[in-house]
Amino acid sequence: MIARLFSSSRWKATLSDFLSEHLIHRDEDFMVIHKPAGLLTVPGKTPDLQDCLINRLLELEPKTLLIHRLDRDTSGILVFGLSKFGQSTISRQFQDRQTSKIYQALVAGHLEGQGTVDIPVIYDPSRPPLHIVDATHHKPALTEWQAIEHLEIQGQAVTRVQLIPITGRSHQLRVHMQYLGHPILGDTLYATPEQQQLYARLCLHATQLSFAHPKTGAQLTFDCPVPF
Repeated sequence: MIARLFSSSRWKATLSDFLSEHLIHRDEDFMVIHKPAGLLTVPGKTPDLQDCLINRLLELEPKTLLIHRLDRDTSGILVFGLSKFGQSTISRQFQDRQTSKIYQALVAGHLEGQGTVDIPVIYDPSRPPLHIVDATHHKPALTEWQAIEHLEIQGQAVTRVQLIPITGRSHQLRVHMQYLGHPILGDTLYATPEQQQLYARLCLHATQLSFAHPKTGAQLTFDCPVPF
């Protein structure tokens, strides 16, 4: 249960406004939502971490089912199931890598061209919640990147990049960009203090998601404009 400062009716109205602002698409089997930066996808372990996207959606639509998630500080497209069939069918596409996800990020420094980062990413138990690269690990982590624009922020060189995660490891994009020597701006885990201060949020956004409709099989693509 989410801790509320409002009456039940006022809270419902607030949630309805939130859904109206962030709903991208809905049918009987799934809905596509724009998650804002700073909002958890699912609740954390402590009482102060119960306000999250799925809890807000459940207040309005009790059939909401989790399919995948984004980090709290990452914004962009998420799809949720509205039926068991929709959830299981779309979840299977994620597991079988039959979906396509495109992100944009602002990274520190001047990065040219395009390439692929192919090095495993693992959890670092000595420094939670950090993840690190580990070439000896057996599970691959693969990211395709492409520089698309060069900018300057506060006198510092910045590059806008398109990122395509072929695999979906935790913190994969953030760790891979740090590995390249170009951390994502505003990243409080993997960027330097100076790079964190160049932008007031993590500059990572899930801008496009493609998958097959669970019933018709038609290929669907949803876009969410980049807010930075």
